[in-house]
Amino acid sequence: MRSSLLALAALAAAGCIPDEAPPPDKSPFEPAPPALTCLPNLDGQVDASELQPALGAQLRLLVNAAGTTRAVDLQGQGGTWDWSADYADDRLALLEAKPMAGQWFATSFPEATFAAPVDVGGELWGVYRHTDSALELFGMASAVDAPLGSRTLLVYQQPVQLYRFPLKPGSSWTAAGKVLNGTYRGLPYAGTDTYAFAVDAAGELVLRDLTFSQVLRVRTRVQVTPAVGIPTSRRQVGFLSECYGEVARATSRDNETDEDFNTAAELRRVGL
Repeated sequence: MRSSLLALAALAAAGCIPDEAPPPDKSPFEPAPPALTCLPNLDGQVDASELQPALGAQLRLLVNAAGTTRAVDLQGQGGTWDWSADYADDRLALLEAKPMAGQWFATSFPEATFAAPVDVGGELWGVYRHTDSALELFGMASAVDAPLGSRTLLVYQQPVQLYRFPLKPGSSWTAAGKVLNGTYRGLPYAGTDTYAFAVDAAGELVLRDLTFSQVLRVRTRVQVTPAVGIPTSRRQVGFLSECYGEVARATSRDNETDEDFNTAAELRRVGL
């Protein structure tokens, strides 16, 4: 008898007994549409629309402490890079991109549209513009208009294309940023930053707190050649995911010659 009563109740709830069901007096519940502005389509490339700057959104990064190093595997195994190690001495860095309005250096970069920290300490900021064809770097500046002893203002004569869209395996390009009459940590500066970029692989990236089923590996080598001083080079290997942007990066020690270096001066990973 109990099973029969339950079946009858279920039929009534489903509207199968219209003569006895009261008419509804409330509108049916409709869930709010998702607030996502970008949905990955996993087509093997990153388009301009899938790498939009999220101004005001906080990025949480796990990063090794200054002065320490991390062992890294840049080659991966079977199309997967496992960067999931949990390091007890990792630090949490909170980074946030901001519009140019109100920045002390805004007038020096009239064509730029936003700025974001270059270093995890937030002391040096990159100045950027996002277009349908590229993410451009216009130069760098100290976070605040600091006293002369620590003020930095480096304006490229022409912007550097950090990413050329669409990004996909096989893409490569070079660029140079020339600085004249600049200031670096309070000192007069002139020089040229020469960049070489290559998107050379795709696969899965496993982090401590997240797994990305499809990322692109982007290699960057930059050589800084000052007008006065010794040139210095550095390599970076970053992993980009559609709609998330760069989710992990390993930076080499100075003047590294091996593109598959196994010791990183800095390892940053999106995490909690």
